[in-house]
Amino acid sequence: MTTTMPARRWWRPGQWSARVSANLVLLLVAIAFVAPLLWLLEAAVNPTATVSLSAPAHPGWDNFRAVLTVETTFRPMLNGLVISLATAAIVVVCAVLAAYPLSRYRLRFGTSFLYVMVFGSALPMTAIMIPVYQMFVWLELIDSYTGVILFMAASALPYAIWMTKNFIDGVPIELEESAWTEGASRLRALWRVVVPLMLPGLTTIFVFNVIEAWGNFFVPYILLLDPEKAPMSVSLYTFFGQHGVIIYGQLAAFAVTYTAPILVLYLLVQRYLQQGFRMAGAVKS
Repeated sequence: MTTTMPARRWWRPGQWSARVSANLVLLLVAIAFVAPLLWLLEAAVNPTATVSLSAPAHPGWDNFRAVLTVETTFRPMLNGLVISLATAAIVVVCAVLAAYPLSRYRLRFGTSFLYVMVFGSALPMTAIMIPVYQMFVWLELIDSYTGVILFMAASALPYAIWMTKNFIDGVPIELEESAWTEGASRLRALWRVVVPLMLPGLTTIFVFNVIEAWGNFFVPYILLLDPEKAPMSVSLYTFFGQHGVIIYGQLAAFAVTYTAPILVLYLLVQRYLQQGFRMAGAVKS
C-alpha cells in the first residue's frame, strides 16, 4: 500500500503579507532617498527652480555657468581636495604604524589602549572643539591648512587604528618571518609584505576618510578664517547665505559639482573597496 505525501507549500499563510509589508517599507525608504536626488538634478538644469519638484520648461546649463567660477567653485574644490587627501594619507600611515604593534606584540597596556581608542572615537567633535581651538591659538595653527588637517586626522585615527589592527590580524605572521630570515627588518617587512596584502582594506579606510573630510563643515568653518582658504563644504554654506532671495537652481548646480569628485573617486577605487569590505567581513568572522 502506497501513501501519497501532501504537496509541500512554498509559503505559509502569513508569509505573503509579511513580504508585501517589507517591500512597501523598502519602497518608502527608497522614495525618501531618491526624491531629494531627483529634485537636485531637476533644479540644477532648471533656471527657474523652486523647492517643488517639477519638470523644467526650458532646461539648460545656465546654473552651472553661474557657479563654475574660480571664486565660487574651483578654488574651494582645490582647497577641499588638499585637506581631504592630506588628512586621509596621514590617517592611513599613522594607523598602520600604530596598529602593527597592537597586532603583533603582547603589550602590557594594549587592551587598555584599545578601549581608550574606542572611547576617543565616541567623543563628539563639538565637545573638544573649544579646548582644541585654544590650543591651536597658542600653537599659531588658526587659519592654516596644517591645523585643519592635523585636527581632522587626529579625530579619525581611533576608528582607523581599530580597523587596521583587524586587517593586520588577518595577515599570517609566517609571511613576515620568511622576510625576516632574508634579512629584512620589521619595518621593511611591514611595508613590503603586510601592507600590500591588506591594500584593499587600507584603500577602504583611505576613501572613507576622504569622504568624511570632504563633507566636514564644522572643523574648517571654525579653524579657517580666510574665505579664500575655505573648502566646498564651507563655501556651500556661505553661498547659500549670500542672496536675499535663494537661487535654488544655482545651489543645486553647486551641490551636484560638490558631489562629483567623490563619485569619481568611488568609481576609480570601486574594485578595491569591494575587496576591502570582503576582507573586513572575513576578519570579523
